[in-house]
Amino acid sequence: MDLQFLRPVFECEGDVASVHLDTSRGPIDADKQIELRWKAARRSLGEQGAPAETVAAVDDVVGGAKDVAGPQGEALFASGGRILAAHTMAEPPRSDSAVHLPVADPLPLAIDRDHQLAHVVVAVDREGADVDAYPAAAAAPSFQRTFNGSTLHISRVRAGAVSHAAYHRRSVNLWSENTEQVAEDIREAAAEVEAAVILIAGDPKAIGLLREHLTTRPPAGRFVYVEGGRTDQSALDGLRASVDEAMHQAMLESHQQVLDQLDAQLAGGQALQGLNPVMEALSQGRVETLLLASDRNGDPDLTASRRDPLAVVSDAAALGDDAAFVAPASALLLRSAVHGNAQFTELLPGTSCEDGVAALVRY
Repeated sequence: MDLQFLRPVFECEGDVASVHLDTSRGPIDADKQIELRWKAARRSLGEQGAPAETVAAVDDVVGGAKDVAGPQGEALFASGGRILAAHTMAEPPRSDSAVHLPVADPLPLAIDRDHQLAHVVVAVDREGADVDAYPAAAAAPSFQRTFNGSTLHISRVRAGAVSHAAYHRRSVNLWSENTEQVAEDIREAAAEVEAAVILIAGDPKAIGLLREHLTTRPPAGRFVYVEGGRTDQSALDGLRASVDEAMHQAMLESHQQVLDQLDAQLAGGQALQGLNPVMEALSQGRVETLLLASDRNGDPDLTASRRDPLAVVSDAAALGDDAAFVAPASALLLRSAVHGNAQFTELLPGTSCEDGVAALVRY
């Protein structure tokens, strides 16, 4: 995953308030629940010495995406009385957090973004389809198209009816024409977001015809066939549930590919694990992909420099820098990775790696 979306929060020269909140919108008084969570986080920031104007800046924007139902989270970063960045998270953070540090601490946001893949959702039937394309981590589609082709003679007549063969041919032709247009919409949508996955649901016959059209000029992205459709609310609810499940599986498979690459490169001496070797490689700008476990309990404090954002050391004396500061390891490793143009992948739970830190490196 590209980390450059975090650059604005790491280019700040002063201390930063980093807030991660559960802003899920369920059926029961979501606004009140979010208000209580923010009140606790606000109190914590005050106890840590966050300036009143910085806390007030968060006051003005906190609350999540009110038009997005269901589970979600929010990541907010503020300094010097202004918001540096505000992000909606696809899933709530493991726990609410609010810290005021010399540097932004965006690991929960990075983990959430790392779980998202650009994808296209297609619900197809005999009349057409709904095609929605989502960039990675987007709550709303950037491309939407609803296609309803001609419905004349779209339903097949009963066997034995007058001219039933002609009607059948006309029906099949219309189905084919409709799905041909849908296939073109899918190609356009997949190109729009550089889709990793294309999820298709709906009428089996229409899906079969659509598959034929897509085979001639396949779009970028892997096809996954899921349950659900667009005929009614029940079908739409089923589609959402099956898409969520399929996207989770696609995320696990994507991560496993990186972990397999890590194992192979560790065996060949082209990757590193453990805090000290990874720190050194980051400081030299040699890290291609930084891998971190999401559970950073007991994360040690490290030292970094205002002047050299790549530098991360365990001993402040090694920097000889009067602009040095101390912060948790995960925040400083991410900062160095951003400025070194490294990619990022979570070390999934259950992955054995020294200190929960590893890196694919450039030689």
